[in-house]
Amino acid sequence: MTTGWAEARQAARDAAEPLETITVTLHEALGLALTEHLPALVPLPLCDTSAMDGYAVRGPGPWTIVGRRLAGPCSSAAALEPGQAFEIATGAPVPVGTEAVLPVELSIVDGAPGTHDAESPGRTVSGVLPAKNHIRRRGEDVPRGRRILQAGTVVTPAVLGLAASVGYDNLRVHRRPRVRVVVSGDELLTTGLPTLGQVRDAIGPLLPGLITAAGGELVDTQFAADRAGALSEALACDDVDVVAVCGSTSTGPADHLRPVLGAQKADILVDGVACRPGHPQLLATLPDGRHVVGLPGNPFAALAAGHTLLAPLLNGLAGRSPKAPLTGRLRGRIAARDRETRLVPAVRTDDALVPVGRDRAGSLWGAAMADVLAVVPPQWTGPEVEVLPL
Repeated sequence: MTTGWAEARQAARDAAEPLETITVTLHEALGLALTEHLPALVPLPLCDTSAMDGYAVRGPGPWTIVGRRLAGPCSSAAALEPGQAFEIATGAPVPVGTEAVLPVELSIVDGAPGTHDAESPGRTVSGVLPAKNHIRRRGEDVPRGRRILQAGTVVTPAVLGLAASVGYDNLRVHRRPRVRVVVSGDELLTTGLPTLGQVRDAIGPLLPGLITAAGGELVDTQFAADRAGALSEALACDDVDVVAVCGSTSTGPADHLRPVLGAQKADILVDGVACRPGHPQLLATLPDGRHVVGLPGNPFAALAAGHTLLAPLLNGLAGRSPKAPLTGRLRGRIAARDRETRLVPAVRTDDALVPVGRDRAGSLWGAAMADVLAVVPPQWTGPEVEVLPL
């Protein structure tokens, strides 16, 4: 029974139990999802620090310079008395008693404006203190123990920097789901120019990026002849979590995936999706727990199906938290279908999504020009649509 597009995506997500937890270094964590909430191990800043290059001062000026402090390890014993100053660098801990930092550009040292050379104690600095004291207080940005990230957060470069700044060397994450791609078809050519009866494989090159973006790891890509035995052999593997079969998902004489899955006693979770392109797609679970995603053989249909079933499945296995859908206003004459969702390649402009056309199931031209797929639901009257970033 054909499944609605939104229901098919949810079924793929629901079928995915997050994979086991591993501990990795920060360097290895990029793109993986946290398995637990992340509290700050130290406060940020660790102590009261200067937000400017200048002079830490106490009391009214002018101030006698009694020392210098740069960023880096330092004694905590330094203290200021009223009328005293420390030359200080941005990020350096301020001495005890500091009331403000006088920026160097507002300072006058021994009557010379704009200088920043106070090596010799005993010199004086003067200037008008700005309204802002330019001191970053201990824990002002992140208190110690505060939860800074939720479980399920995908580790981005910014996450890595934040985790390092609050004291982490390693992170607990879900491992990546391992994916094998099986491309079926006697007509496929992987290099060179096709001749009569041949076509260049376009699905094999497009899937690695989609798999990586969804949190998966491509193990390899195999090519299988249009025979049931070849497809059965390709599915006989225990080193992956997901097998993505491209082609062989329809009901023609060369489409063997459903009979092969039946022979292997697979549980068919989605058997056809009410969308265009990409209707003949499926999702199944084998008795050993591995998942099989069937993608149509037409390239744009395979891309649409990849975003419909494969990406949500991989996101779930990778432990990534679901995100609220992105939306936009679709401009142009788009005919909605009565019972099927349309996936329309579009580009973003300042105020709308504009369809690019050239979106037949067998062509990737429109998708290659597009930023997103606009999701046009059945009986849509516009203008708001969900969008899938490409």
